[in-house]
Amino acid sequence: MATNAGTWAYRDRFHESFGRTYFRRFGDGLASSIGIGTYLGDPTDDVDEQYHDAIVTGLEHGINAVDTAINYRCQRSERVVGRALDDADAEREEVVVATKGGFLPFDGERPEDPGRYVREEFVEPGIVPRDALVRGNHCIHPDFLDDQLDRSLENLGLDTIDLYYVHNPEAQLAERSREAVYDQLEAAFERLEKRAAEGDIERYGVATWNCFRVPRGDDSYLSLPEVVSRARDAADAAGNAATHFRAIQLPFNVVMADAFTVDAHETPEGDKSALQFANDAELDVFTSASIAQGELAENLPEEVAARLQGDTTAQRAINFARSAPGVTCSLVGAKSVAHVEENVAAGTFDPLGADAFDAVFE
Repeated sequence: MATNAGTWAYRDRFHESFGRTYFRRFGDGLASSIGIGTYLGDPTDDVDEQYHDAIVTGLEHGINAVDTAINYRCQRSERVVGRALDDADAEREEVVVATKGGFLPFDGERPEDPGRYVREEFVEPGIVPRDALVRGNHCIHPDFLDDQLDRSLENLGLDTIDLYYVHNPEAQLAERSREAVYDQLEAAFERLEKRAAEGDIERYGVATWNCFRVPRGDDSYLSLPEVVSRARDAADAAGNAATHFRAIQLPFNVVMADAFTVDAHETPEGDKSALQFANDAELDVFTSASIAQGELAENLPEEVAARLQGDTTAQRAINFARSAPGVTCSLVGAKSVAHVEENVAAGTFDPLGADAFDAVFE
């Protein structure tokens, strides 16, 4: 797993090549503030090779944070991350590896009959209880997450996953009440607390799309303070002295800044945005869609671009995302060596200071 000594050693090799705050605290260790995502692309051998070379390039040039999920590209993304970790000139202890469980994954390719595959692979063997399956593709039942975590460890070839996310829990709101979803999360967290105590994961969190950045009352809303409270209760139930719930992932970029601008989360000190609450609660924040899945690589609002450093539009967009308060790492999907090199180079420029970042929204 990633260690304090390993990530600091990685930082010592690379930090002189980067601007200020490029490496940031992640637990007792460090993570690069630019990470590699592995979501996009067809489930093919050619795309596997592109990702392999891109990840190796990133690991050998200053990116030590890699994000994936078991359902990405029919489990191929996890497997190629594992292969890249073996092949790169970087030690396992230097690299933060995150993955996710929640969406039912295909295996290698999309089956001709997805419904039959789900039934035969997951429902009939009892891995997914029928009443826990939502929309035919999502489940956060503890037994299912146990199974998925075991598969992810095998796919990645790891003994310990540094950060394991419950993937898009708001998907459950399509068929369940908000209170029922909180109860589901608490049960999932209790199982993950046990897996953390056993050493299979170092920490866990939730990776989301909508739920933490929409206003209260929105159909997809979940309260981040309530989720944290449920994690603490789960730690108590599992007999752990403190919760291993340490991170969230959510989209944040120039055109999706809701995590900073929407004060959706009620606290005793007043309403807070997701980023503000996470910062106050000392949660690590990983941003997804940092360049809006490529949209911001070519088109950035001029008034924002003028405030940011970078040689390319994509670099300026990345530097906006990692300038947000409390952000540990901004993830950027990259399946080409050229894109990784461009993304890494964004880190040679300084991010915005707090006052300059706030001024963007004035």
